[in-house]
Amino acid sequence: MINIAYSPEVAYAKAHNKPIVALESTIISHGMPFPKNMETAYQVEAVVRETGAYPATIAIIDGVPKVGLTEKEIRILAEAGTSVTKVSRRDLPVVLAEKQHGATTVAGTMILAEKAGIRIFATGGIGGVHRDGQNTLDISADLQELARTSVAVISAGVKSILDLGLTLEYLETMGVPVWGYQTNELPAFFTRDSGFRLDYRVDDVATLAQMLKAKWEFGLDGGVLIGNPVPRIHSMPKSEIDQIIAQALVEAGKKGIKGKEITPFLLAKVNELTQGKSLATNIELVLNNARLAANLAMKYAL
Repeated sequence: MINIAYSPEVAYAKAHNKPIVALESTIISHGMPFPKNMETAYQVEAVVRETGAYPATIAIIDGVPKVGLTEKEIRILAEAGTSVTKVSRRDLPVVLAEKQHGATTVAGTMILAEKAGIRIFATGGIGGVHRDGQNTLDISADLQELARTSVAVISAGVKSILDLGLTLEYLETMGVPVWGYQTNELPAFFTRDSGFRLDYRVDDVATLAQMLKAKWEFGLDGGVLIGNPVPRIHSMPKSEIDQIIAQALVEAGKKGIKGKEITPFLLAKVNELTQGKSLATNIELVLNNARLAANLAMKYAL
């Protein structure tokens, strides 16, 4: 039987009913270069602790599902980088059986968070329907997981390299609530502005917690996407980032990059074309999401 292993910190939090925030690990192995990935992972955990909650970075280490990583385990993933398998729902059986390391995606993190009884999860941005997805059917497993797994995902919206409009349509079809935190628009990762208006705006954390409780206590299974815009001071101009993404997409097309390889390629190319500005924005939005998630976990635990 495969059991989840908890870090001492998370085990303590669970035993004493403390608020816990799930954190993904793909951002460590595939989201940033070393050592910035390791430094950011430590920073994100520190932000959660400073706010009063307990961080639970989730990954697979030697085939063991881990909820809560030690600093050494974070370093292992950070140094190994893209050689670590990205783990979504379809990958879990292989990585567990073959006793590999695995970095959990949004979907993979949601699965283990729910199994661990953790309701609140902070990430950077979720996956979605890729551009031209109506023809390629390249749709992130994150969306299906949101429809089936009862975890609230705090993110800076949908990664702006994707088709935001189609992603919102898919989520609506699957019955996934999308709430804007202090915004009327779906955030677009690097920028606050997307042009896609949301049906529900929530301006305080206590109300968010009440809405989550109302959903799950009424037996409405499935997740919630909470869009938390990057702080204005760190937001990139929409016209600038749109132009750069278009350039990166052309290059990906020429190189025939597709599937699960396209997102890390595009993020790296955008970082190169922005001379590091997009990476700095990425870090700030993750920290901002972790802070909101920690506050929300504390209100939800009341």
